[in-house]
Amino acid sequence: MGTNTTYSEKTLYDYQLEDLNKIFSCLEESPDNINLLYQLPTGGGKTVVFSEITRRYIAKQQKKVVVLTHRIELSSQTSRMLSGFGVRNKIINSEVKHLDEEDDHQCFVAMVETLNNRLQEKAIELKGVGLVIIDEAHYNSFRKLFKYFEDSVILGVTATPLSSNIKLPMKDHYKKLIIGESIESLIKKKFLARANMYNYDVSLKSLKLGISGDYTVKSSDSLYSNQNMLGKLIGAYEELAKGTKTLIFNNGISTSKYVYETFKRAGYPIRHLDNKNTASERREILEWFSNTPDAILTSVSILTTGFDEPSVETIILNRATRSLTLYFQMIGRGSRITENKEEFNVIDLGNNIARFGPWDAPVDWQEIFHFPDFFLENIRNDEEIEREFVYEMPDSLREEFKNSEQIDFDIKAEYKKVFAAGKKSKLVLERSIEQHARICMENSEDVFEARILAKKLKEEIEYRIKQYSYCIMNNTKNYKEWLQEDYERRLRLRISQLFAARM
Repeated sequence: MGTNTTYSEKTLYDYQLEDLNKIFSCLEESPDNINLLYQLPTGGGKTVVFSEITRRYIAKQQKKVVVLTHRIELSSQTSRMLSGFGVRNKIINSEVKHLDEEDDHQCFVAMVETLNNRLQEKAIELKGVGLVIIDEAHYNSFRKLFKYFEDSVILGVTATPLSSNIKLPMKDHYKKLIIGESIESLIKKKFLARANMYNYDVSLKSLKLGISGDYTVKSSDSLYSNQNMLGKLIGAYEELAKGTKTLIFNNGISTSKYVYETFKRAGYPIRHLDNKNTASERREILEWFSNTPDAILTSVSILTTGFDEPSVETIILNRATRSLTLYFQMIGRGSRITENKEEFNVIDLGNNIARFGPWDAPVDWQEIFHFPDFFLENIRNDEEIEREFVYEMPDSLREEFKNSEQIDFDIKAEYKKVFAAGKKSKLVLERSIEQHARICMENSEDVFEARILAKKLKEEIEYRIKQYSYCIMNNTKNYKEWLQEDYERRLRLRISQLFAARM
């Protein structure tokens, strides 16, 4: 696991030292008020890196450093880390109404909103600040403070150099991006746990996009609160994660509460947490989660930053997102490596892996930083993802067709054959119906049993119709519904004909 991290003499890992040197040599070559951005994956130890930067900067330049965060918990974590590096620092929080002229702290840690208010009220003046470090720099709340630090070096730090607001790209505020170690490399060097990724195909047709460019809470709640999706969630948990410490992310408080009820009824140890909980409730819930080996915690995106529970073994994305930052943050919550944990599970119920690629796949951050519009326009859309779904018959249903060796039928391949032979595309469905009728007959004593089996093929029929409509490029809802009804009717008829021929 590398070297020690005692507070008396902080030791940095090789990759952190390399990044530090890159950052300092960049500062030496640049003007005194350059804005730099530094990217390092969640779990790579960015607080350690910028604490050492602060220590070195103060020693070398004899100027003050301000560290900005956007959450109160992050302020105290950061302050403790800086103290560990021997940097005397003061937190500017809501209690600090003004600063004495004599205040000789070399470093201040502040929440954006608090500092902005104090500077606007002219209650405090920060003189002699050479460096401003911005944690979680992809948030846009920091921009309002830039005007107070026009003569300072600004160093933004983030795991994902992509602005949370499409209209305010990061390249407008930062001159240069420095890329740290990749997730893949941090896994290889045993700094991050390896992810076992599982995805369940989910149809997201009913989701709506909001102004922010992500799916709305309302449309997510109505999809993920329905019985079918709750069943899929608990089924996925039981299949892949039962008994592991599990964190479930949802896109709405009401979904999270339904998840809580569903798991509670099934007898699993689960709690629900959202931003309406008081600080003491939150503490109590997180303590319970930390101390209970098979605990399940369901929440909305409240735990994506500043929450650290290394013992998490399973992350369930019970939501879809089009935010790359959120995707990395949610999965990052399970990626801490410990003595007893070298890998963790990611269960995706929102087609997120198909949208963004696996969590540990290489990402071209320079391209995303320089051309964010191009990246955002080219995020895979849901229809394109759904085209590649592959229907797999559940084992329990496969058992009911055990007399048939071959139950698969590839609509796309069949369409290519029919098209190449210059025949009508309808022939594809006729062949599919014939195959379905045959397997129903092979596994039934009489026509009634066969028709009951045919009813159980509803999901597979829907999948085949979808594939067929992609092939013929007619994808309207009404047409597909009509095709499905027609298919089911013709299947019943064909089953009757086959049994009649048998007689």
